[in-house]
Amino acid sequence: MLAESGKLDRRELTRALLADRGDLAVIAGLGAPCWDITAVGDHKLNLPLWGGMGAAAMIGLGLAQAQPTRPVLVLTGDGEMLMGIGALATIAVKKPKNLAIVVQDNEHYGETGMQETATKYGVDLVAMAKGAGFKHTMFVTKPEEVPALRAAIHAGDGPFFAVAKIDAGSKKLVLPPRDGAAIQHRMREAILGDAAYHQL
Repeated sequence: MLAESGKLDRRELTRALLADRGDLAVIAGLGAPCWDITAVGDHKLNLPLWGGMGAAAMIGLGLAQAQPTRPVLVLTGDGEMLMGIGALATIAVKKPKNLAIVVQDNEHYGETGMQETATKYGVDLVAMAKGAGFKHTMFVTKPEEVPALRAAIHAGDGPFFAVAKIDAGSKKLVLPPRDGAAIQHRMREAILGDAAYHQL
């Protein structure tokens, strides 16, 4: 699971986190997390965000509150999380036990030209989550820490926040469906069944 850089391979990390996922719903921040959740197996409970940078954590909060018995994972990047950093305060106050946020931190804005993000210069997203009020956090740099990360996602003892340091190398693009309305509707149908049609 380690790349040549000595950091985690982000796609293999995604594969490990989503293996045997059960009823886990996944919100993927724009860019690499979207390509990765699709590459390891497109799923009706995936909601890849083609746009809306900074919105992933708040969408995850909304879904977690609407479906309090369903585990919800927000998988996003450091740039996207930095843009939506205020979400951490709201999530910590609301305390959704079923919500986990995992930031795949490559210290770069991968979708806009690989400019360095603030995490490259020591900004600590885990410390920021703790400061907001998250009681359960992790900082992951080694493959042997990934099983505990996966377990925390499914533990139902959230809100949970983790940063995983990943290799900055690019991967083959595996694009999710491009129709945002269709992606949203398939998740609604997967979660609500026939009730999805009655709420339109």
